[in-house]
Amino acid sequence: MAEAQFWADQTTAQQTVQTLKGLKGQLSPIETFQQGLGDAQELLALTDPHDASSLKQLEGELTALEVRLGGLEIQRLLGGVDDARSAILSVHSGAGGTESCDWAQMLLRMYRRWTEEKHYATQLIDVLPGEEAGIKNATMIVTGPYAYGYLKAEEGVHRLVRISPFDANKRRHTSFASVDIIPEIDEDIAIDIKPQELRIDVYRSSGKGGQSVNTTDSAVRITHLPSGLVVQCQDERSQLQNKTKAMKVLKSRLHQLEVQKREEALERDYQAKQKIEWGSQIRSYVLHPYNMVKDHRTEHETGNAQGVLDGSLDPFIEAYLRWHAQRGGEGRGARGE
Repeated sequence: MAEAQFWADQTTAQQTVQTLKGLKGQLSPIETFQQGLGDAQELLALTDPHDASSLKQLEGELTALEVRLGGLEIQRLLGGVDDARSAILSVHSGAGGTESCDWAQMLLRMYRRWTEEKHYATQLIDVLPGEEAGIKNATMIVTGPYAYGYLKAEEGVHRLVRISPFDANKRRHTSFASVDIIPEIDEDIAIDIKPQELRIDVYRSSGKGGQSVNTTDSAVRITHLPSGLVVQCQDERSQLQNKTKAMKVLKSRLHQLEVQKREEALERDYQAKQKIEWGSQIRSYVLHPYNMVKDHRTEHETGNAQGVLDGSLDPFIEAYLRWHAQRGGEGRGARGE
């Protein structure tokens, strides 16, 4: 990076910067732990075993070290091939009309709050509003070290139980929404896509924004005919920019499709893999008649449902990573297994 011509190739330079950030992200917690361990050893040597104040201070140092060690354990679990990559997150409302659309929007907000806490950058590249409220679906790129490694724990069906704000009779409703997570692949990964395999449609953006966003056919929808995959992007003013982003998402999805095919071939030797379908939820969020969020894979649960909806997902993600490691890391493990 210190070379004079480092920024001559912007693409390579950005990749190098991201690599550096990832390596620093791995190394920094280890260095912090080592420094804390050294400080605790020095404090131990100076501590009078009959001095309650000194013992309390030492106990505090050891507790902090234990927390840091737990963080290092989680980092060790993020060893998958794609774990260090950024992520493409999609939320889809399920059956249930307005209720499910509102739930999908709540989930999207939850993930945005979580990314803010992680200092990850987000970019909402596509959103389809619900007819009355909420969203039918949305796609967001989450950029940051190990974004995919953490967020892969969220893939699957999420179930909400609450008193409906849209029901005049205040009845309890159950809503479903699915979350899809794929790693954002590098530009240098070769994905063979023939032009004749694509159908590209342009349309007028439905999102907010002045100038030409809502007045020209800048939004782009790309259909990959052999696989049936459909991606779309409408956040940029330029049709070319939207097409470029949509192609990047399509390449990531095709790459992940190939990865899943290989994983499923291996998993058939062990067990049948469940599909994501309504009723096979990975996690339930109950807001009535009591407050609880429970992950059905790890059995981890909390009574602070509002905290989870405000982005406090780390305990669930960490429980998933430990659970997945104990099972041998079979496949992606996030599809309601």
